[in-house]
Amino acid sequence: MARQGAQLKKMLRRCSSSLGRRDEAGPPGDVPRGHFAVYVGADRSRYIVPVACLDAPEFQELLRKAEEEFGFGHDMGITLPCDEATFHAVLAAAAIR
Repeated sequence: MARQGAQLKKMLRRCSSSLGRRDEAGPPGDVPRGHFAVYVGADRSRYIVPVACLDAPEFQELLRKAEEEFGFGHDMGITLPCDEATFHAVLAAAAIR
């Protein structure tokens, strides 16, 4: 479990610019503390996700795929490489844990 936590911290550091921390003090003003924004689907719909979702292996896998496909070295936010139905299923699985 400690190793998993270390991996999550490392992943968050890599995507910190996408979380709005590169040039500003924190995430955009409409993102509540303990949450972050992601973009999902063909239309890049924006969702605000609780940080607690990072504990779900399914969500971690989406982040790994996002890093491979899009990288985290840009200011566009985290774009998840899945459709909205898959994203909702991952959120539901994360909520059950």
